[in-house]
Amino acid sequence: MLSFMQASLGDLSDPNITSILAGGLIILALIAYAVLGGADYGGGVWDLFARGPRTKEQRTLIAQAMGPVWEANHIWLIFAVVVLFTCFPAAFAVVGEALPVPISIALIGISLRGAAFAFRASYWAPSAFRDRMGTIFGVASLITPFGMGAALAALASGDITLNSAGEVDSSVWAGWLTPFALGVGALALSLVAYLAAVFLCLEAEGELREDFRRRALGAAVAVGITATITLPLASDAVPSLWVSLTQGVARPFLVIAPAFGVTSLVALYLRWHRLAAVAAVGQTAAILTGWGAASFPYLVFPSVTLAGAAAAPQVQLAILVGATAGLFILLPSLWLLFSLFKGKMPGMVVAPKGSRLRR
Repeated sequence: MLSFMQASLGDLSDPNITSILAGGLIILALIAYAVLGGADYGGGVWDLFARGPRTKEQRTLIAQAMGPVWEANHIWLIFAVVVLFTCFPAAFAVVGEALPVPISIALIGISLRGAAFAFRASYWAPSAFRDRMGTIFGVASLITPFGMGAALAALASGDITLNSAGEVDSSVWAGWLTPFALGVGALALSLVAYLAAVFLCLEAEGELREDFRRRALGAAVAVGITATITLPLASDAVPSLWVSLTQGVARPFLVIAPAFGVTSLVALYLRWHRLAAVAAVGQTAAILTGWGAASFPYLVFPSVTLAGAAAAPQVQLAILVGATAGLFILLPSLWLLFSLFKGKMPGMVVAPKGSRLRR
C-alpha cells in the first residue's frame, strides 16, 4: 500500500499530470460559474426585457430569486482566476496582455451590475433613479456574458501571437471581434438567458410561471440558432478546435450537448420544469467540458500549452491539495448560505415604479 501511494505521488509530481488536473479544476470552476453566475446574468436580461401585465411581478420574482446571495456566485470566477494565476502564470500574463478590452468590459459589467442592483432596491431613492439603475443592471447583464464568450473564443482563434521573447505582439483587438468570436459571445448570452428562464420557472407559479416558460422557449430557440450559425464558422476560424470537435476526443460532446438541449426543451414544452433545469445544467457543463477537451493541450492556441505555461509541479500540487481541502469548506458553506437566505429577503425587491420617496 505504501509503495502504491508513493508511486501515485510520484505521478502527481509530473508537470503534465498536475497541469491536466489544474486545467480540469479551472473547467469545473467555470462550469459552476456559468450555471450559477450565468443564471444571475440571465436574470438581469429578463429584468431588462420584462414586459406585459405582470412586469412588476416578473422583476420582483427575479430580485427575490437572486436575493442577497447572488454576489456569492462570483466565488467560482475568482476561484478559476486564482488557479490560472498560480498554476499557469505564463498563460495568465498572456491573457491579461492580449485581451484587456473584453476582460475590462466583463469586469465593468460585473461592477455595474452589483452597484445598480443594490441602488435599485433602495426605497429612499426617486423612482426615476431606480428605473435608471434597473436599466444599467440589465444592460450590464447583457454585455458581461457576451464579453466573456468572445474572450474565450479568442483564446482558441490563433490570432493571439507571441514574439521570440514570449511577449504578446498581436493587437488588443485580435481574436475577439471575428464573426466566430461574436457568435460565441451571442451563444453565451442566449445560454445564460435560457438558464435563468428555466430556473425562474421553478420558482414561479401560475401565470407568472407561464411568462418565464415562454421566455425560456424563446431563449432555447436563440441557443439553437446561435449554435447552428457559430459551429460551422469554427471550421475556418479555429480549424484545430474544429478538427478536435469533429474527429478528436471532444467529438462525443457534439452529441452530448445537443442531447441535453433537446431533453431540456422537450421537458420545458411538457412543463416538466425540474427536468428541464437539470438538462439545461447538463447542456452547459457539456459545452464547457467539450470546449476544454477540444482545446487540449492549449490554453492559448497555438503559443501557450498547459505544460509550457505551468508553474513548478510542486506549486501546482500544493494548489490542488489546498483547493480540494477548501472545497470541503466552501461547498457546505454555500449550501448553508443558499438554504438560509435564498428567497427569504423581502427587502431585495424592486420598488414599484412611480412610488413616492419615503421620508
